[in-house]
Amino acid sequence: MLDAVNWNTYGLYVLTEAALSLSPGPAVMLVIAYGIARGARRSIWAGLGILSANALYFALSATALGAVLVSSKAFFTAVKWIGAAYLVYIGVSALFGRPSPITVSSNGASGTSRRAIYLSGLTLQLANPKTLIFFIAILPQFVDPELPIGAQMIWLAAGSIVPEFFILAGYGWLGSRAARLAADPRYSRWTERAAGVLVLCAAALVVSVGAA
Repeated sequence: MLDAVNWNTYGLYVLTEAALSLSPGPAVMLVIAYGIARGARRSIWAGLGILSANALYFALSATALGAVLVSSKAFFTAVKWIGAAYLVYIGVSALFGRPSPITVSSNGASGTSRRAIYLSGLTLQLANPKTLIFFIAILPQFVDPELPIGAQMIWLAAGSIVPEFFILAGYGWLGSRAARLAADPRYSRWTERAAGVLVLCAAALVVSVGAA
């Protein structure tokens, strides 16, 4: 298994993935929003939802189906707008203090489940088909046709998911550190609004994909 990878090339791949994961995109904004509103531990569930979508897109990119989906403009448009609409709902709910996965006041208690947070992350990333385009574009650059393809795909998947998990967890932790005032009822509504704005920014980034 260890001899199925060119380690010099693999190291470059992991660094590329880590650098891209550090950039402030929709996923980072959502995780920070949950870090602010729900704390570092709950933000991890958003990260797991994001990584689940990444794993799905990674699998699709390794097959001919990925190329077919990329060529389907209708698929991209539908997924993008459905996901963006869901994020807008979450963000607006937070801004107006209505129950949602990121509201922290008492009337938002119904949206605190790990499942709801996980689904928010999953929906966000599935609504960002740019992830699929990225994997389809980048994977061939790091695959050696003279080595076992299946084993290489396992290593490449791990090299994408593992670094991003820790990076997203780090962003969630930073968000939670910046939101200690959320425990004070006088400031909880402001932290909700800040989280709502971040989610709306994530929605805007999703919608902007392919708009240029």
